[in-house]
Amino acid sequence: MIFRGPFPEVTIPEVAITPFVFENARALGDKPALIDGLSGRVITYAELTDSISRVAASLHARGFQKGDVFAILSPNLPEYAIAFHAVASLGGISCTVNPLYTEQEIAHQLKDSGARFLVTVPSCLEKANGAAMEANIEEAFVFDNFDNGEVQPTTAGAGATPFSSLLESDGEFPEVEINPREDLVALPYSSGTTGLPKGVMLTHHNLVANMCQMQGLSYFTEADTLIAVLPMFHIYGLVVILNLGLRQGVTIVTLPRFELELFLQTLQKYEVTLAHLVPPIVLALSKHPIVDKYPLPKVRTLFCGAAPLDENLTRACMERLGCDIRQGYGMTETSPVTHSSPVERSQVKFGSVGVTAPNTECKIVDLETGETLGPNKEGEVCVRGPQIMKGYLNQPEATAATIDAEHWLHTGDIGYADADGHFFIVDRAKELIKYKGFQVPPAELEGVLLTHPAISDAAVIPCPDDEAGEVPKAFVVLKGEASAEEILTFVNERVASYKKIRSVEFIDKIPKSASGKILRRVLVQAERERKKLDVT
Repeated sequence: MIFRGPFPEVTIPEVAITPFVFENARALGDKPALIDGLSGRVITYAELTDSISRVAASLHARGFQKGDVFAILSPNLPEYAIAFHAVASLGGISCTVNPLYTEQEIAHQLKDSGARFLVTVPSCLEKANGAAMEANIEEAFVFDNFDNGEVQPTTAGAGATPFSSLLESDGEFPEVEINPREDLVALPYSSGTTGLPKGVMLTHHNLVANMCQMQGLSYFTEADTLIAVLPMFHIYGLVVILNLGLRQGVTIVTLPRFELELFLQTLQKYEVTLAHLVPPIVLALSKHPIVDKYPLPKVRTLFCGAAPLDENLTRACMERLGCDIRQGYGMTETSPVTHSSPVERSQVKFGSVGVTAPNTECKIVDLETGETLGPNKEGEVCVRGPQIMKGYLNQPEATAATIDAEHWLHTGDIGYADADGHFFIVDRAKELIKYKGFQVPPAELEGVLLTHPAISDAAVIPCPDDEAGEVPKAFVVLKGEASAEEILTFVNERVASYKKIRSVEFIDKIPKSASGKILRRVLVQAERERKKLDVT
């Protein structure tokens, strides 16, 4: 059965991303487009579009042209939008890089993407320069430092050209002919749960399509103020927050990192109405005592994506903050959104990632036979629509393994749809724990663990077992008193016998990616190393 959501189809124009995003910018004029949450710096819509043109002209003068790759290695700040759209205006491709990467990881991405230029921030400059040399980057740029809204210009002597020097042009550059369906505009890298991260080729049409689809969901308007705390190097932050936000004419407040009290202060100070989050932040908002110090009457909606959100956690956060929570689902390879909660609160099903977005089809297939399944049958989630990537960069085999001949993208996620077409994500196919032939979803056990009043965070991994094949082990972060035995009893009274957790280990922090996904492979690898030491 192929599922289609209740949203009406949307028209997707055949245009490049920058004219689409800034179609209404002239009318917005002096309205703040971007605010640096740390310093209070403001960039208006008029200033933003002017800066984009000036930087584009300067890059063109340096020989940057259509099809060239420009790497952005930076946490969130207003200039991110300037760099991205200056590159897009020239028909170039922005390769977004995680600023937490090591020099070696940065070098790999720069070399794999074929980047010509790079921009970074002063705090990352040393490792960026090392990686740039290894990858033969032609020129590196560095954003200025800002302190309390006052610019502290960087100098060329710092090992890179000040990005602000690119604003000194007249803003004139030749118009570039762009084929939206064929020409790439973004090259983010997948999270790399297996092997090295892969470059995801996204066209202008992919991103424009997904923004049109999101507009069709009608969950925010020009009157909203958004917070951009999720990283813009990740597709969620880049498209759903930054570009869709600018397309909608909102004001976006940027933060370079998530720190709970700073986040709460920023929400309050700038009267933020809509926040895009990931489950770990929702967890903090629902459980941390400091939240009570910061009333947030202006926050209307939280939109949560990137990983499944437990029903109990959803309800707890909604009750505490007095706002709606909408869930979405997608991945880097889908630009990213394929599913979202319905518009009407009465139609939302807790624990569900929602229904398919406009112009999107979804099906569930049997993991072994490939047979298309009906409602309430678990299998692999497959999606099809205009937001599906062009493919993986220089990896035709990986592309063919992900997108089949009928253009269905196989997500690798396990889920099901109920009779009303609401989708529920159970887990990653490769992360399922195989216990005596039974499949045990770690995310389900994590959801149970998080209902324990003494637990602030948790992760579950498979542990090899001679008799069962694999058994679940829990890593737990405590916020109160609880023994391993108490936790085992608590969980195992609430799940089927084959899902029982067999051991608990207390740790200080659960390793997670920048998008909030649990890095199970880190815990699995550490467990394997420990087992080796025990044997020797």
